[in-house]
Amino acid sequence: MSLPAAVLWDMDGTLVDTEPYWIAAEHDIVEEHGGTWTEELSHQLVGQDLLVAATFIRDNSAVDWTPERIVDEMLGRVIGKVSEHIPWRPGARELLAALKAEGVPSALVTMSWRSLADAVLGALPEGTFDVVVTGDEVSHGKPHPEPYRAAARLLGVSPQDCVAIEDSPTGVRSAVAAGVPTLAVPHVVSVPEMAGAVHLDSLAGLTPSRVAELGRQARESALAVS
Repeated sequence: MSLPAAVLWDMDGTLVDTEPYWIAAEHDIVEEHGGTWTEELSHQLVGQDLLVAATFIRDNSAVDWTPERIVDEMLGRVIGKVSEHIPWRPGARELLAALKAEGVPSALVTMSWRSLADAVLGALPEGTFDVVVTGDEVSHGKPHPEPYRAAARLLGVSPQDCVAIEDSPTGVRSAVAAGVPTLAVPHVVSVPEMAGAVHLDSLAGLTPSRVAELGRQARESALAVS
């Protein structure tokens, strides 16, 4: 079975388990302004564009900062945590290395901004990712298809020949809308079944050939409803 033209990776919750860092930052910022924040509200923001998330925080709490300042504050706190410890998701680094060994390009497609992506990338071997697309470098964030289309374009490949790996409903919708067969690996929030995506419990033990097989299944599920 031929391998994918490229594998397009989400970051937060897929490559690294940083969602708890984001949730803690949201809680702290809101509580420092005399408000309260809930897990339910946090879960609505998983996978979202950061400015969209910041606007949601401002509109649903006592925080009166601009969305841009909220993003800066959250990024600073999360980067601080990442500088102390990067919580890799099971099997992620192993799969990245196996794809590299097979000559399959990888792209990072994240709604986090470049400053955080660079902090994570600095802990990986140089050249692990061939392309990086961050939330501050696109006009429309996930669930819009632009981030995944941009990654495929930068790699010079067709979206349908790639495989995306995502953990959130927002991210899966973005990849599927871009025409990328998608592996949904739910983590903090559940991901509904949708055409163009297949579910799995973990990346642990996943091989490039298995990624190709699951990508074919995802592509066939999209064709079945087209």
